[in-house]
Amino acid sequence: MSSKPIVVGIDGTPASGLALDWALDEAVVRGCPLHVVNAWTYEALADWTETSAQRAQAESEAVIEKALQVAAQRREELPEIVRRSLSGDAAEVLERASEGAAMLVVASHTGHRIRQIVLGSTSMHVVRHAHAPIVVIPVNDRELAESTR
Repeated sequence: MSSKPIVVGIDGTPASGLALDWALDEAVVRGCPLHVVNAWTYEALADWTETSAQRAQAESEAVIEKALQVAAQRREELPEIVRRSLSGDAAEVLERASEGAAMLVVASHTGHRIRQIVLGSTSMHVVRHAHAPIVVIPVNDRELAESTR
């Protein structure tokens, strides 16, 4: 039984759902806690919608809850789960969250080349800067289609 948690970064996409599934299973096998992390940002001057930092955090917490509800339906056993809705850039939040962790789990993203460059920047950053071993769950279009059924 390990006391170091597994940390998984999620963003509400089907790809991050696959990373969550893998991390849940691994935490059960290792007997360790799972920290489910979603990063959110709010910049009052740059955000033209009627929102607030509290609303941005509430939306982040809802992303975590929805992902966990979906993932929990498919399994009989769950590890201890810590929900972490953290303010900041996703790559930097995950880098900090990896301190003291057994591992950090993120998903790769699929799609057009430009989208991969932009959306893949978080996983690329944590691969270079995280403080724990990294698991990048490869995702292809077929797996995404199957995961959303």
